[in-house]
Amino acid sequence: MIITGKYPKLRMRRLRKEDWSRRLVRENTLSGSDFVLPIFITEGKNKKIQIKSMVGVYRYSIDNLSGIIDRAIKNKIPMIALFPQINKKLKDLYGSEALNEDNLISRAIVKIKKKYKNKIGIMCDVALDPYTSHGHDGLLKKKEILNDETIKVLVKQSLLQAQMGCDIIAPSDMMDGRIGEIRKELDKNGYEKVQILSYAVKYSSSFYGPFRDAIGSKKSLKGDKKSYQMDYSNLNEAIREVAIDIKEGADMVMVKPGLPYLDIIKEVKDNFKIPVLAYQVSGEYSLITNAIKNKILKQESVYETLLSFKRAGANAIVSYYADFLDKILK
Repeated sequence: MIITGKYPKLRMRRLRKEDWSRRLVRENTLSGSDFVLPIFITEGKNKKIQIKSMVGVYRYSIDNLSGIIDRAIKNKIPMIALFPQINKKLKDLYGSEALNEDNLISRAIVKIKKKYKNKIGIMCDVALDPYTSHGHDGLLKKKEILNDETIKVLVKQSLLQAQMGCDIIAPSDMMDGRIGEIRKELDKNGYEKVQILSYAVKYSSSFYGPFRDAIGSKKSLKGDKKSYQMDYSNLNEAIREVAIDIKEGADMVMVKPGLPYLDIIKEVKDNFKIPVLAYQVSGEYSLITNAIKNKILKQESVYETLLSFKRAGANAIVSYYADFLDKILK
């Protein structure tokens, strides 16, 4: 059947006809500056250990970090995020190792800053789950996570990281009121220029499994984290969390996980105009990577997924794919 008659004056396909035309009117793009690279660190020397649940992602000993950091700088990534795998013998009920001036994170910060100066920023996680024997982000008493008592430890952890040279303190624990207390302590001790990136919107998600495996808290976790991480049914609660953290002194906020929460990213950005980061978490990474490996998805699906964060309003993306940008951005 041939359709005859007048065509509309406006044809949307005109702008899609050629590659140059599509590039000319493209609304969102990706570059190295849009990424934060998470790096897992472990004790020992000359170590690069494959994480079984995350194909292509490794734990590195401090002396073996140069390769991955050099790659990040070459790809113009502005910041790395450090996550430690702590020896089980150093874990206790109180996360005491988090306050050790010579702990794994402290030594890594000092080593990286000494070699790279300010060529790349360092973000440090503020939470107790890598350090506690029960795997929770805070102090545990009779199956309850203690809020105010935990904050006292987090404040000390934040100050220690700042003293070691960390550029961005990133509390991911979800305790109420911790941003204000951390900001107050940093300012009082002369670290008013140290930034705070608050995990203001962190949902109690099923997508964190491979990460917990990577830092060694998966098997030790007692119960779940639903009493302090957010209910993934809620949007308005996320807006309230962000508003509170901004008032307490957060410079940027994080939405975590990423892909299932694009609507949250957009709402936060539209409501507050503050820099918003999206965390494409370990479960998202593993799902996509395994689907590509098994030829269920094409490699281009990685770029498509990452671009969706930008389209939703994210200023930057924390992603394990940031270590492969030279291939992805082609």
